[in-house]
Amino acid sequence: MGKLLQTKIVRLSAHDKVQNPKSKISMVRAVLCGYYGMGNGGDEALLASLLQMLPEQVQPMVLSGNPVQTSARYGVASCDRKSPLAVLKALRQADLFIWGGGSLMQDATSVLNPFYYGGLMKLAQMMGKQTIAWAQGVGPLQRPFTRWLTCQAFQGCSAVSVRDPESATLLANWQIPAIQAPDPVWAMESIPVEGLWDLPAPRVAVNLRQHASLTPERLAHFTRALIDFQKATDTCILLLPFQASHDLAIAQHIQPQLPGPSKILMIEDPQQLKGVFRGVEMAIAMRLHGLIMAAAEECRCFALSYDPKVIRLMDEIQIPGWDLTGTSHHVPMPEDAIQISNTWLELYANGTSLSSDQLRSLVDRALMHRELLREAIGVKK
Repeated sequence: MGKLLQTKIVRLSAHDKVQNPKSKISMVRAVLCGYYGMGNGGDEALLASLLQMLPEQVQPMVLSGNPVQTSARYGVASCDRKSPLAVLKALRQADLFIWGGGSLMQDATSVLNPFYYGGLMKLAQMMGKQTIAWAQGVGPLQRPFTRWLTCQAFQGCSAVSVRDPESATLLANWQIPAIQAPDPVWAMESIPVEGLWDLPAPRVAVNLRQHASLTPERLAHFTRALIDFQKATDTCILLLPFQASHDLAIAQHIQPQLPGPSKILMIEDPQQLKGVFRGVEMAIAMRLHGLIMAAAEECRCFALSYDPKVIRLMDEIQIPGWDLTGTSHHVPMPEDAIQISNTWLELYANGTSLSSDQLRSLVDRALMHRELLREAIGVKK
């Protein structure tokens, strides 16, 4: 795990010092709550980013869908996010509760999300714990009760950071102070992927996920266009599932149809997942963190938006792409495979990645999430 694991070892060693009366280190126990241990590369990247940014004095306990894997990967304590007894025990022992990034308070994918995350936040507040909402993307919230619950949970937080202007505006309307900064994954350290450079170059990464807006007809057009694109560019296509349950089947459907070199890369380590894009010329992606990782590693990017958060990123850093949902000002995906392929060929030949100044600004501002943690916990710079 490179530097991330090394950081965790140092932090656990610091915890050992708390047992020593001569030690001056005052440890803070924190419960980290997010969509962790659920096999989603984007949410794992948020956890990795949070662990990188936590002050050394913080001893984390991660609520995870796979506690054994989480502990092994990051070198931290973890417990089952679905076990009421385990979660309650963790909260009782904690000083601090952190919502750790992502679109936790939204009811678009499931109305249960605000109840789970909002319920835990309110429980922590009722138990007298300091609570922080970190790097949040708020909404969509389509139901009055989930909006009310979200407002109540945020109002009880001692510190709040959000990752997009729309979330900041919503909280401002609720008179909840918050800082706005780019997604923390912009600042997450990447790790090179062994064997990547042995694959034929140039390389293009493709990330698709199952979604109602990616209809069978659209997937067929996409695949035909990708075949034409590969023939024209002689590129190696890297298919990158970010979540096996939602992405892998699509990758397995596309790969046998490609005429040139290709490989499905199922990488679970989020820092290595970001590291894939070090060796990629261009990325075509649906997932938000696929686009962020690619842009952060200086790839030319093309977006297929299935969610407002992707549209927000497209607008923020001017990523070309299509809206699969038809709910924004962006044009929909064409129905003609030749038009699709020609659009990608134009980007591949003449497109540009983010400039060094743009990247530096995004990373520096993403580190505002780290400063929020330090200030909230009372750590001196």
